[in-house]
Amino acid sequence: MIIRCPIRFVVPPASALLRSFRSYPLLPSRLLVERAALTVSKPTVRYHEGTALSSRGARGRRAATAISASQPATSSLSTDRRAMASGSGADSEVFVGSIDQGTTSTRFLIFNKAGQPVASHQLEFKQFYPHPGWHEQDPWEILSSVENCIEGAVKDFETGGRSKEAIKAIGITNQRETTLVWDKLTGEPLHNAIAWPDTRTASLVRELKSQKGAERLQDICGLPLSTYPSSVKLMWLLRNVQAVQKAYDDKRLAFGTVDTWLLYHLNGRERNIFVTDATNSSRTMFVDLRNLTYSEDALSFFGLNRNQIALPEIVPCSDATAFGWLEKGVLKGTRITGCLGDQSAALVGQCGFEPGRAKNTYGTGCFLLYNVGEKPVMSSHGLLATVAYHFGGSRKPVYALEGSIAVAGSGVKFLVNNLGLADASHDISRLATTVKDNGGCVFVTAFSGLFAPYWIDDAQGTIFGITQHTEKGHVARATLEATCFQTKAILDAMEKDCGHKLSELAVDGGMTNSDLCMQTQADILGIPVDRPSMRETTSLGAAIAAGFAVDVWKEFGELKDVNREGRRVFTPQKSEKESAAMFKMWTKAVAMCKGWVEAEEQQISEPKGDVGDSGKA
Repeated sequence: MIIRCPIRFVVPPASALLRSFRSYPLLPSRLLVERAALTVSKPTVRYHEGTALSSRGARGRRAATAISASQPATSSLSTDRRAMASGSGADSEVFVGSIDQGTTSTRFLIFNKAGQPVASHQLEFKQFYPHPGWHEQDPWEILSSVENCIEGAVKDFETGGRSKEAIKAIGITNQRETTLVWDKLTGEPLHNAIAWPDTRTASLVRELKSQKGAERLQDICGLPLSTYPSSVKLMWLLRNVQAVQKAYDDKRLAFGTVDTWLLYHLNGRERNIFVTDATNSSRTMFVDLRNLTYSEDALSFFGLNRNQIALPEIVPCSDATAFGWLEKGVLKGTRITGCLGDQSAALVGQCGFEPGRAKNTYGTGCFLLYNVGEKPVMSSHGLLATVAYHFGGSRKPVYALEGSIAVAGSGVKFLVNNLGLADASHDISRLATTVKDNGGCVFVTAFSGLFAPYWIDDAQGTIFGITQHTEKGHVARATLEATCFQTKAILDAMEKDCGHKLSELAVDGGMTNSDLCMQTQADILGIPVDRPSMRETTSLGAAIAAGFAVDVWKEFGELKDVNREGRRVFTPQKSEKESAAMFKMWTKAVAMCKGWVEAEEQQISEPKGDVGDSGKA
């Protein structure tokens, strides 16, 4: 029996003082100080287009979120000086904050120098699914969730007897590929954010694959044409949303991923901090992976004229000035000094600084990154070439091969929210232990098609092997196994690309809380799986990037003992023959899940209108 699951988750006065301020260690070098007013003037704009991002124009319904950067210099300086004082004494305890903006929730964590979280706050935010395969988010809610999490975590931090002045810097890590567009004159979004798992662009991708120059794209940017990267989402918006088309025609369109959107508004819109880091930019398909600059060939392929659209400046992931500072709130004046896409942040958080190190993060999706060193490796076996991290200064960028799985934790939530098999996600692992195996049940969780290494856009979620013997526990176990099987396929591809077999896999993310899932992963891979006791490695990675920019840490060697205590290693308990038989069934199921989605099903067009037309509440 076959069950089809068409569900988609889819910164005084005199010139002498000006010189001293420019060298002030905790002030962005771009600040200009007015002679008498002691207020911050507007800095040079950091984005790629001919005219400055302007604060002119109507603020619209969200005027309260666009805060002026003009403020008494005494206020800004006192805030920055307290931050400097927090790290001035040898015995001073120093902390770094981390904004972790994920697919379904946002967190703010505060880490000590040992890499241990001492306070945190988390909020979920609403997801919108206006059509099958469509997945959207409210840009303003993403921003407010970050602001609220900062307030909550700092309250927790201070309740513990600590002072917020000890928080020296903040890092950001974020869901990648999720695409936002806004009016650069007003700062207002022109559409809901299109989330990374969204598959509305499937027919557009097929069209692009037949376009001249398509065969050269992956060698430029490291990514294959698929529904995954930001480029095709932006193209869809330009073709289907009138407000976006008009902003492009009028040269008012600003494009960015979540990091850019947050930095732009957390700094206060008038400050015009319009940047992205090397890792996030490498997920757009607009960037030449070898030199980390925008590729004219790639932009031309997607029909983009750089005079018509504002693209953020690409900067290193760790920088003392490029990302600005918080313009308001309980941590007003605290510098933002690090930024990494979430999966790169997890690799940094796992201290995967040496070539040959790998990590696998089991979150909403599942993402395996393998450090390949200072030169990108272009995959010929279905993997992605990407930037692992770039800490700037004399350090060169470090690259990774990546295998991306669209559905992992979201598959578990599907069983809870859609099928009602349990009351909470953590109960699914317990349910899976009620049976000794999957009972012949194989679940290909292709809610957004299949990502690496398969790249099958027309697949849908399909359960094979249902019989009268099948119980809820079999389906639960098959759901956990689906992520493990795809991880096996990715590691096999990495071995072919690199000629090196991984000897151990470091893991993190919510699904790693399941001992059953981790043991299953070790059995299927045939290698040990190493799970840390502190699993907030993505947040820790952003904190590390921020800390490096302000000398909390200066060398990677200082991090060798971070998050090493209490790790558990799962060793394989099944024979190679048993594991091979299980993987053979999975491979057979993958072959049978193709072709469910017809082209006409994926050509739903949005009404020509504003943000609210796409299912926004």
